Amino acid sequence: MSMPAHRVDVLAIGAHPDDVELHAGGTLLRLAALGYSTGIVDLTRGECATRGTPEERAAEAASAALELGLSHRSQLDLGDGHLEDTVVCRTAVATILRQLRPRLVLTHHRDQPHPDHTAAADIVGAAVYLAGLARWHPSADASPHRPATLLSFGLPHSVTPSFIVDISDWAARKVAAIRCHRSQFDEPLPGEVASGVSCHSFLERVEARQRHYGSLVQVRHGEAFHVRGIPTVDDPVKFFSRPMDILP
Repeated sequence: MSMPAHRVDVLAIGAHPDDVELHAGGTLLRLAALGYSTGIVDLTRGECATRGTPEERAAEAASAALELGLSHRSQLDLGDGHLEDTVVCRTAVATILRQLRPRLVLTHHRDQPHPDHTAAADIVGAAVYLAGLARWHPSADASPHRPATLLSFGLPHSVTPSFIVDISDWAARKVAAIRCHRSQFDEPLPGEVASGVSCHSFLERVEARQRHYGSLVQVRHGEAFHVRGIPTVDDPVKFFSRPMDILP
């Protein structure tokens, strides 16, 4: 599936059609509410999932895009279950970065169990750099562009978040976007094959993770991100407007 290609402020890139919704859906909703244009690129069609055809998953992704208020959503076909950090994959992602020209890119943390997630992190990390090189695959219709920042979502327990986004006011809409992926998250009917995510307890764990991160910054729901390096703060007063410690 594909929506019209417009430039976006923030682009989230996931290995599979539901990955971004699970890990950063609330953040995209919050950013859209702040007036930023947002987009998602799915690197694969999700064809190796236990349930759902690629066609069903594309339709579900389109519904989720409407729920999230995206300006852009597209799917590549880089091979679900076979995703690898290759020149072909890097070129595909770098081309999209040059077309959409996002200021901020969100993608998987590379330390995740699913090999496609690790590959996605490597592909996007390389593409973010390569897309800014003038002599790397030059194109008349897509001039070089390098996003300002690359953020990682889906952090393992061993990684301390660089920051947490308060998504409390958007938690319900995030769930609605996730539930658009019915083939993945609806409980199977009698006779249907079950999967590791097709049970009510999975979404309960998603909420528990949000509540955990929210509790770290004294809000109800949060999404955590990691950024390599040390970010620059232009306005410390505004940046530290929320208290960082629990008051006695």
